[in-house]
Amino acid sequence: MKWAALIAWVLTAGGGFVLLSIWLARGGMRQGSGGGSRIRPPLVLSHFLLAATGLVIWIVYLAKDKDVLAWIAFAILAVVALLGWTMFAIWLRRRQARAATAGTVGPDTPAEQGFPVPIVALHGLLAVTTVVLVFLTAVGVGGS
Repeated sequence: MKWAALIAWVLTAGGGFVLLSIWLARGGMRQGSGGGSRIRPPLVLSHFLLAATGLVIWIVYLAKDKDVLAWIAFAILAVVALLGWTMFAIWLRRRQARAATAGTVGPDTPAEQGFPVPIVALHGLLAVTTVVLVFLTAVGVGGS
């Protein structure tokens, strides 16, 4: 199970990297100022850095087989998931508002509105899978 968690985590990170690349290419770092509902740089960067940190700790856990590392990785992953849900809520709310106005895109359209829906859905599904697999591993399901 711990190896399945690693695979799920790496695949999730791949989808997240695609989304981060799109966000950066569309000027997401310039969204720190200005009004409106948009995903701000500190939220994105915190999500990314914590997820990467958790992944590194998970890899160390796999190498050392120390249960405390699995729990630390899970705790970090829980924070990453909370940040991810926050970003998803902002993205979805803005997307629904844009759909209500016939999908107009202008210079004030947030960078994250360029995210392809299938990638967002896959990233979210893989993220939930990762959280479940890491938790199950931490509690000892599936052996060590």
